[in-house]
Amino acid sequence: MGKLKSHSASSKRFSLTKSGKVKLNHTNRRHKLGLKTAKRKRQLRKTGYLSESMAPTYRQLISK
Repeated sequence: MGKLKSHSASSKRFSLTKSGKVKLNHTNRRHKLGLKTAKRKRQLRKTGYLSESMAPTYRQLISK
């Protein structure tokens, strides 16, 4: 059996922390920023983490 390839799109959007959590950047920070409040934009700046129920699927996608 050949080598398994990682899912390219997923590896660009998600990364793993040392403890195994799946780290992601929030969406909705590209355009139409004038419509969003400063509080909302500030909170979207922070790093997000995938829920524990979805994490195993994405770990498998981004594994090398």
